[in-house]
Amino acid sequence: MANDEAAVLESVGPRLRALRKQRGTTLTQLSDATGISVSTLSRLESGGRKPTLELLLPLARAHQVPLDELVGAPATGDPRVRAQPIVRHGVTFLPLTRRPGGLQAFKQILPPGTPSGRHHQQSHEGYEWLYVLSGRLRLLLGDNDLILSPGEVAEFDTHVPHCIANPGPGPAEVLSLFGPQGERLHVRARPTTR
Repeated sequence: MANDEAAVLESVGPRLRALRKQRGTTLTQLSDATGISVSTLSRLESGGRKPTLELLLPLARAHQVPLDELVGAPATGDPRVRAQPIVRHGVTFLPLTRRPGGLQAFKQILPPGTPSGRHHQQSHEGYEWLYVLSGRLRLLLGDNDLILSPGEVAEFDTHVPHCIANPGPGPAEVLSLFGPQGERLHVRARPTTR
């Protein structure tokens, strides 16, 4: 660990010099921009002075780079969530939430001709909210038979017998939020005033 820190600190000087030269800036110009003396800047670049936060912050500002770039911090992990798709009855579910229980978010991709008809309606514990991203979605909800287009939303108690289907002609993509114990989505129509 100490060797890693020493290597990082030793690499700061050459990195600072390369950055300054790449930008065509002299030590005097950098001193004027940062308030750090020319001699201190020279010793930082040659490795004769240890870099401190008080010195690196104004240098990062002057060079307009993140502090991580000055010290050569290792890249952080990839922040993207790479969820594994689940396929059931021809419908692809892409989980968008990672923890079990509570409100769950999914993107669903329904190919044309997904099952339809009242005999497929089911009811269960929960509350669901659907937003059609693309294509068309058929929602059978109790005695109602609805066709939803892109941008349309439906929300319902899943105790009511229901079924979603794709009437075609192309695939349908749907954002679905589901609360297994009846959790409901709270939608705010306008910002709150302070």
